[in-house]
Amino acid sequence: MVVDKLLTGFDAPSCTYLYIDKKMQDHGLFQAICRTNRLDGEDKDFGYVVDYKDLFKKVEKAIAVYTSELDHSAGGVDPEILLQDRLTKGRERLDNALEAIAMLCEPVAPPKGELEHIHYFCGNTEIPEDLKAHETQRAALYKATVALVRAYANISDELGKAGYSDADIKRISQDLDRYLKLREIIRNAAAENLDLKAYEADMRHLIDTYIEADAPRKISPFDDMPLLDLIVKTGIANAINSLPDGLKGNRNAVAETIENNVRSKIIKEHLNDPAYYDTMSAILDEIIKYRKEQAENYEEYLKKIADLAKRVEAGQADDTPEQLDTPGRRAIFNNLRQVAFSVSPSGVGDPSPLYADSTKGEMLELAIRIDETVKHTRPDGWRGVQAKENVIKAALYGILQDVAEVERIFLIIEKQREY
Repeated sequence: MVVDKLLTGFDAPSCTYLYIDKKMQDHGLFQAICRTNRLDGEDKDFGYVVDYKDLFKKVEKAIAVYTSELDHSAGGVDPEILLQDRLTKGRERLDNALEAIAMLCEPVAPPKGELEHIHYFCGNTEIPEDLKAHETQRAALYKATVALVRAYANISDELGKAGYSDADIKRISQDLDRYLKLREIIRNAAAENLDLKAYEADMRHLIDTYIEADAPRKISPFDDMPLLDLIVKTGIANAINSLPDGLKGNRNAVAETIENNVRSKIIKEHLNDPAYYDTMSAILDEIIKYRKEQAENYEEYLKKIADLAKRVEAGQADDTPEQLDTPGRRAIFNNLRQVAFSVSPSGVGDPSPLYADSTKGEMLELAIRIDETVKHTRPDGWRGVQAKENVIKAALYGILQDVAEVERIFLIIEKQREY
């Protein structure tokens, strides 16, 4: 807010709005209004000046004085400074934003319902890599939606003055609502809703420190909760009921949304415990196959996918030995056991020569021994420092006596925060 300060020597590219409540002219006025013209990434095209002193004529004069001194003889980009009509420019941006998002959704297969959009932006749930492969398309949709919202908000109160008819205004409002709902559907289907749990402590500190209010009344403990959390804490029926209206009435869209959420969690956590999440991925594949082959048994499918969601969210099986009381121990045990028995979703496989004579109990003891050894020998700040990493690898070799196995288990250990 310009009164006496933030004029000379002030440069903040993120500054988008400038409120002027001071009589100015010539160079001082020109310098003030230029506070908002610094670009700040792709999202900022221009800034806004809110004028409380009726300075528009003086702005025109200041720009004329400035541009008269510009050197046009060097060639290259024209240095001319132009004033443009805000509504004309605003309509152009809104039309372009509507066209861009329509073109983005054009390849969606007919009849272009919720399920078809999920297929286009999230891929086939039967192909584990498809969700990641379609990430670029989803990012483009999110960005195009933001651009549309901004373009609409800039002239939403003056659409008639911008030249739109009543029918056009109604159509634009409906298009905006449709694309916002589509973005919400795709975010849910791809498990890309913002999970605020990681910021809860910081937000609570800010609220407790700077905001004074009466004690709030908690209506529900499940607001802003990811879909898998909702399935675990409230059951699958309530979780489905929390989905956008456009999804709830379509069984296949609901199913693929849940499957993509499970798949996304598996992908994110895979490096922490490859053996466990490989097993979960294989089970997910079987459940998807069951849904498509046994479409009439939808209730049974929901039970299966809900059980899997709970196992994926928990990060451990129900029969996990109580000694494996940390994620690190569980990851080491699961990945030792994977090599020992080539674990399939049913837990059956052929023993590996490396642990051919080992029982499950012996594998458990080995996992705990590795865990305790790493915690005892790890140097401070060992990640990314070759000499310090070699200290851990040498300790592992003393237990495993196999270089390749040391390297494999070390990669698992490296991903565990507790080490």
